[in-house]
Amino acid sequence: MIGLQPFLNVILHLLGVVLPTGNGTFAVQTTYSTGSWPDSVVAVDVNGNGKPDIIVSNSLSNNIGVFLNTGNGTFAVQTAYSTGNWPGSVAAADVNDDGKPDIIVTNTVSNNVGVLLNTGNGTFAAQTTYSTGTSPGSVAAADVNGD
Repeated sequence: MIGLQPFLNVILHLLGVVLPTGNGTFAVQTTYSTGSWPDSVVAVDVNGNGKPDIIVSNSLSNNIGVFLNTGNGTFAVQTAYSTGNWPGSVAAADVNDDGKPDIIVTNTVSNNVGVLLNTGNGTFAAQTTYSTGTSPGSVAAADVNGD
C-alpha cells in the first residue's frame, strides 16, 4: 500500500505503534501490553473492516496475541490464542480459501508449525499443528501451486 504507514516496534512485554503525522514525521509511540517476550509481528485486516489489525507472537507466554484496530488510530486489548512452545515467526495468509487471513506460526521448541483458522470477526480457532524439523525458525506463506 502506498501512503502514510505506521511502524511497529516489539519491546519486552509491549508492542509499540508509531503513527505518521502526515508531514514526514511520526507521533509519539503508543504501547500495548503483550504476553512475555513478543517476537514477531504482522499487520493484516483479520476482521474484514478494511483496517489493519496486529498479530504478535508472545514467545514465553506460548500464545499469539491479536490486537483489533478500533478505527481511530488505536488498538483493542489483545486476545490471546494458545500455541505450542516458544511461538516465533508469524505470518498471515488465507490457507483454506475462505477469503479471511489465517495465522501461521512456528512453534520452535515444539518442532512444529501451527495454523489458526480465522472463524470470522477477527477470532480464530485453536491451532492445528504440522510437524517440522528441529526448531523451525521462520515461516512465510505463498500460493505455490496456483490453487
